[in-house]
Amino acid sequence: MRRFMIALLGGLLSAGGVSNVAAQDTPTPDADALQDGRKVAGMCRTCHGLDGLARIPIAPHIGGEPVDYLIAQLNAFKTGKREHEMMTVVASGLSDDQISKVALWFSHFEVSGTLPADTSEDDAPELCVGCHSANGISTLEDAPNLAGETNIYIETQLKAFRTGKRVHDVMTPIAKDLTDAEMQAAADWYSNIAIEISEPPGK
Repeated sequence: MRRFMIALLGGLLSAGGVSNVAAQDTPTPDADALQDGRKVAGMCRTCHGLDGLARIPIAPHIGGEPVDYLIAQLNAFKTGKREHEMMTVVASGLSDDQISKVALWFSHFEVSGTLPADTSEDDAPELCVGCHSANGISTLEDAPNLAGETNIYIETQLKAFRTGKRVHDVMTPIAKDLTDAEMQAAADWYSNIAIEISEPPGK
């Protein structure tokens, strides 16, 4: 029953109350703002790549994430609500304008996730699909994409939610009840999805 209710909550969040990014017509970003964001993104490229495709296993892919999600995470690092030895330092040196523009830059990329040929969406971890989808491309503005993330990154974040190092209204109660094996299974599922991040045509 507990798992059913949590899964139902994820479904309700995706159906209403939170915007469905995939269903919206995304306005064309201002070209000058994009270029400003690209300049700020230069300091991110070592870990996240200039296109948001992570270059190291412990960094997440951020290309194609919703702009509001990226702004929220950078502000969390800047204020200390979320802590990381590298990101806290980087974010604390960014102005609100720089945060907005670098978030715009990474969010303007198109992202897709492709399941391995021998799998089906029915095999996806049921507690995750309501927010992160079976293919790891989120339909919610405040939930990140998980497609192609490394096992170590996903498991680290789940354990952070379980211990209280990270706090989220939905993820905290879910993670607290997950076993290590369940965390590993979810991490394995999403890490095996092929991710593609590309710049929109004409850019």
